[in-house]
Amino acid sequence: MMTRFAAHRVAWSLGFAVAVGMLSARANEAFFGRWALTIPGGGAGWLELRKESGYFDGSILWGGGSVVPVSSVHFHDDAVYVTRVREVKRKDASGKVVRTQQIAETLVGRVEGDRLNLVQMNPRDDGTRVDSAQFFGKRIPPLPPRPDLSKVKFGEPIPLFNGKDLTGWRLIETDAANGWSVKDGVLINRPDKNSGQHYGNLRTEKEFEDFNLTLEANVPKGGNSGIYLRGIYEVQVADSYGRAPDSHGLGGIYSRITPTSLPAKPPGEWQTFDITLVDRHVTVILNGVKIIDNQPLLGCTGGALWSDEFRPGPIYLQGDHEAVDYRNIVLRPVVK
Repeated sequence: MMTRFAAHRVAWSLGFAVAVGMLSARANEAFFGRWALTIPGGGAGWLELRKESGYFDGSILWGGGSVVPVSSVHFHDDAVYVTRVREVKRKDASGKVVRTQQIAETLVGRVEGDRLNLVQMNPRDDGTRVDSAQFFGKRIPPLPPRPDLSKVKFGEPIPLFNGKDLTGWRLIETDAANGWSVKDGVLINRPDKNSGQHYGNLRTEKEFEDFNLTLEANVPKGGNSGIYLRGIYEVQVADSYGRAPDSHGLGGIYSRITPTSLPAKPPGEWQTFDITLVDRHVTVILNGVKIIDNQPLLGCTGGALWSDEFRPGPIYLQGDHEAVDYRNIVLRPVVK
């Protein structure tokens, strides 16, 4: 039979454990939400940490590419540990794969107010050492309600392309090859894929906040480009004729928002875009059909110039992939 003292001790221990658990849960909640990352080297990234049904999970964007799930999320000593796993294929002298290993990169983060201080610990593929780097994230404020676009006022149209030359535009990467030029009133990009050079992306000199943007784009078969709003949200421009809607296809917000339909024209034909960005919500009308209707933007996309969603930014056109043509680029800023 349990003595009264033992019963009190068990009750106290259980109460203490519950209290510690509640404190830990509240501490963990400080990590939940979306974070705008400035990754090692200064590039743009994004991290979301969340609690699912009985476990922790997350998604990450690391510079270029897509938003992808992380491998694991756990907490210890007021820190979050986020792992990303990559496969490394070991080959013999003939080039045959003889072993596939998984290498885990770990991001360790601690919260200070609305800042997440992180350390990246990344093992080298050859197993000789672990490289480390410090970086940080800023908490992204909650999204506002969907704006009533019928009440939004737009200013006078601003032609961004004069049809004659590249006045008002410049390369983002100053050391990149320039495939951009103007011909017959059309802004064209013709990177030489056999040159071995890296070709540059083109941006407006001016920067903007919220706006409506209209333009036309023409991609060849297999072509790929992108229209970046504020320099951070990519509306995909690609040959998607005959395909199902996809966030990586024509008119999608790259890896974030899938269009409801895909009225794409065949490659080599002009595609019309009517894009509205207001209060971190986006609307895309492709070839006269509304395919994204005032949907929230949860963060930047791959290739963003920075991760801050509140600073003005340029319109930037992706030119480091394939040939593409643009014309009739007109912006109407939101009047506040």
